Formats: sequence, C-alpha cells, structure tokens
Amino acid sequence: MFANFLIGLREGLEAALIVSILITYLVKTGHRNQVNKIFAGTAAAVALSVAIGFAMTLVLEQLAPGTQELISGLISIASVALVTWMIFWMARQSRALGGQLRQKVDVAIDSSAWALATVAFLSVVREGIETSVLIWSAARATTADGSSALGALFGLLAAAVLGVLLYRGALKVNLGTFFKYTGTYLVVVAAGILAYGVGELQEIGILNILNETTYSLTWLIPKDGAVDSLLRGLFGFKVAPTVLETLAWSLYLIPTALIYLRGYLKPKQPVAA
Repeated sequence: MFANFLIGLREGLEAALIVSILITYLVKTGHRNQVNKIFAGTAAAVALSVAIGFAMTLVLEQLAPGTQELISGLISIASVALVTWMIFWMARQSRALGGQLRQKVDVAIDSSAWALATVAFLSVVREGIETSVLIWSAARATTADGSSALGALFGLLAAAVLGVLLYRGALKVNLGTFFKYTGTYLVVVAAGILAYGVGELQEIGILNILNETTYSLTWLIPKDGAVDSLLRGLFGFKVAPTVLETLAWSLYLIPTALIYLRGYLKPKQPVAA
C-alpha cells in the first residue's frame, strides 16, 4: 500500500505542479478567463489514465492462465523501463520545465480556442499514463489485495491538496529534495517490480534458467504472513526468490541507484556572471 501511496503522491504532485504553472502563467498574463480550458484538458487526461488502468486490470482477468503471467511479466518489465526514464527525465528537466510550459501557453493562446486544453492534456496525460502503468505493476508485484488501489488513491488525493496549497503559497516544500528521495525509493520499488516480472516469466517456463532458490527466509518470515505482506508492500521484497530474480534485482538496483544519486551529489557548476 505504501509503495502505491508514494507513487500516487509523487506522480500526482508532478501533474499538480504542471497545472499550477499553466494556471499561474495565464493569470499573470491577463488570461484568467482561459483557465477553464486548462481544467478541461487536465480532466480529460485524468479520465484517460484511469480508463487505461481499469482496462489493463479487466483485460488481464479475462486471459487464460499462462497468458496472464506472460502479459503481467512483460508489462512489469516495461514499467521498470518507464519509471527509470521518468525519474531521470525529471531530474534533468525540472529546472527548465516551467519555461517550456510557458512557451507552449504563448503559442496556444494565439492558436485555436481549445489549444490550451490540448497543452494541458498532453502535459498531464504523460504523467497519468506513467502513473497507471506503474501503480498497476507495483500492485501486482507487492500485493494482490485492494489496499494497493486505496494507497494510490490516498497518494493522489494528498498530491492534489499539496498542489493547491503550493499554488496559493500556503505551503513551502523543497521540491528538489522531495523528488530526490522519492526517486530513490522508486528505484527500489522498480527493482522489486523487475524481479516480479522475471519471476512471472520463469513460472510459465519462458525464462527456464537459474530457477534455484537463492535463499529462503520462510523460517523467519512466514510466506503470506503480516511481515511478508508488509515487506512486499514497501519494497517488493520476496522471502524466497530464485537466483534469476535476485540477479535481476541486484543488477538493476545497484547501478541505477548509484547513477541516480551521483547526479544529485556531484558538485554544481558555478554560474557565469
């Protein structure tokens, strides 16, 4: 549940910041009457993203055993690539994001009546689709109960409240620090999702190698017990992974985390006068 809460919070806050930038710029440039276009585009993006999440769940339930594991494994692996690109993209582009959005608004104002709605839709829908796919994959990898969807919903609601408070100036948050630490946590979650996807493909024999158990902590942490569910929900941790799952987890997590954190820890270049 916590993993999906944090995913919903981070992704929802990114979308809220985008909407806030668009609205603030419209108000400052004397186009307050166009704000409803931003809300219309945002609502359409949210509706499409939610529909994609439900569609993935419904389609998977209709598939035969074996095909379910295949699709679930492939989507999980693809979502790891998606979240990895997402956190590195945000780390690189966050400073320039506001300027890029304001340029798009300038062009849209001089264009068709609903061009602003299109700008909002395209800006938010990327975050929305990423969120749907990632939450779906994390839910499959960490827990099968309804708490995953509930955690994601709470995260999105919290992001919406924070977005409003930030827009009104009632709350100050160091967003760089927020995205740094949540990004690091998402790398850990992504490693668990990758291991889960590999395990699904092993289960149906597509990856029929290194099937031996790396270690088993079932003597200490009963499988499907409260502690096991908590660890899976937080980190995608498995009490008895296969060798291939352990390799996939390690070979993704260690280099990705080091490269990501190195981007934050390296000295900043001085700005020329």
